[in-house]
Amino acid sequence: MPMQCSSFIATSLDGFIAKTDGSLDWLNAANATVPEGEDCGYAQYMAGVDVILMGRKTFETVLSFGAWPYDKPVYVLSRQWNALPAGAPATAQLWKGSLPALSAHLAASGVRAAYVDGGQLIQSFINAQLLDAITITRIPVLLGSGLPLFGPLADGCSTVAAQHLQTRSYDFGFVQSDYRLHYAAAGQSQDETQAEI
Repeated sequence: MPMQCSSFIATSLDGFIAKTDGSLDWLNAANATVPEGEDCGYAQYMAGVDVILMGRKTFETVLSFGAWPYDKPVYVLSRQWNALPAGAPATAQLWKGSLPALSAHLAASGVRAAYVDGGQLIQSFINAQLLDAITITRIPVLLGSGLPLFGPLADGCSTVAAQHLQTRSYDFGFVQSDYRLHYAAAGQSQDETQAEI
């Protein structure tokens, strides 16, 4: 089975992953309403992941939390850094190459499932047509503005068909949907892409 890249991410009801300044106070407040022991499938998702991929900003944010939360290998994608900062966990390594080269490297290393973490990196993987699936948990709050989950598609990708797999709703208001992504080449219609699903 070829390597699969997927994401597991939360958004506001109007599609933002953070406020304009990057703050997540709205998400922390929402998480405080979740019953103890409920993780909305996160542990199960992570159990199936071999490696975590994140951009520089996401890595810096996770580092600021204090205790490192992951026990899996982490690749930090950044062209700005020449080395990881002090305090980086031993399980983390820097990647400065392209996304297709990283995908090939991981597959050759025996990786079967990669977790793509962070809004900008998710968009980059979509534009490289490398993100296979995404789980989106919608939080019942409107931010009005902020950092959107999705952005413009690259020139070589005219549409992305999101095949709905399932949706779960929780009593505390979260709604979670799983999608598999299918890419249409430039000049191919979305109807043609849907027909291939």
